[in-house]
Amino acid sequence: MIIATTDDLPDKQILETFGLVRGNAVRARHLGKDIGAALKGLVGGEISEYTKLMGEVREQALDRMCEQARGRGANAIVALRFANTEIAAGAAEILAYGTAVRVAKE
Repeated sequence: MIIATTDDLPDKQILETFGLVRGNAVRARHLGKDIGAALKGLVGGEISEYTKLMGEVREQALDRMCEQARGRGANAIVALRFANTEIAAGAAEILAYGTAVRVAKE
């Protein structure tokens, strides 16, 4: 699956457009990781536990979006975007969305 943030792909022609596809995932923080993050917050620096958590949830959202696109017959997604929302204290949603298309070499 080709995924791009642009509206078109170099050296590819969009043959068919299938419309909006999306994938989302929601993750909650882990109490044990929150304690470590709070300690890091005192001294500053990257909170790697949260970086890893958000990376995992982004990948899950991308995978779900790609699955939906494949189900429609697409081999690419253009105009990819991400959105995130805090759903509740300690829980966040990542939404990946774009336009499913079928492309071929020009």
